[in-house]
Amino acid sequence: MSETENAAVKKSFFKNVKSEFKKVVWPKKEELIKQTGLVVIISVLLGIVIAAVDAAIKYGMDRVFGA
Repeated sequence: MSETENAAVKKSFFKNVKSEFKKVVWPKKEELIKQTGLVVIISVLLGIVIAAVDAAIKYGMDRVFGA
């Protein structure tokens, strides 16, 4: 690919990216806050569940192998 073709491809790419960004529907501030809060709450709950399962497995392994 020549230099001019390469430059044309780059220019076209960034023009298309700009065009696509104009099509994006960004969430409202209130919706974003609600969704962020939900993600944080679910992440914390999932962490607690994983920690509980890990502790139960460790307890079971300690009982079986007597460590």
